[in-house]
Amino acid sequence: MPQRLKPLFDRVVIKELEPDRVRRSGLLIPPGTHEPPPQHGIVLDVGPGTDWWESAGVSMPVKVGDHVVFPATAGVWIEVDEERLLVARVTEMLGVLEEVGECPACADRHLEDGEVCPECGRIANSKPLS
Repeated sequence: MPQRLKPLFDRVVIKELEPDRVRRSGLLIPPGTHEPPPQHGIVLDVGPGTDWWESAGVSMPVKVGDHVVFPATAGVWIEVDEERLLVARVTEMLGVLEEVGECPACADRHLEDGEVCPECGRIANSKPLS
């Protein structure tokens, strides 16, 4: 019978994505020798948070389907139905990767040389920082 792992408290279940070592330029980046790079994964399930969060107005900052980045040392790796999953506290996550569209603050206006958009970080005549 198939099993599903339901996280408790402030934990999330993540399926790791293969690290992309080939850059857009075609350059192959070898694995580092000193410190493992942050990992990427998709959130499969999210716990309810801790009991005090609701009274403090805090909600889980990630949801199912989010593409998250986490350090190689985060959480505990387990195997469920022959699938390797990470169970980690939400506080161990480094961030959520989001698609960046056109910036509403600077998309329709010209930035002067050296001017930086406070919303997206775009510098005059350059692409948004990401």
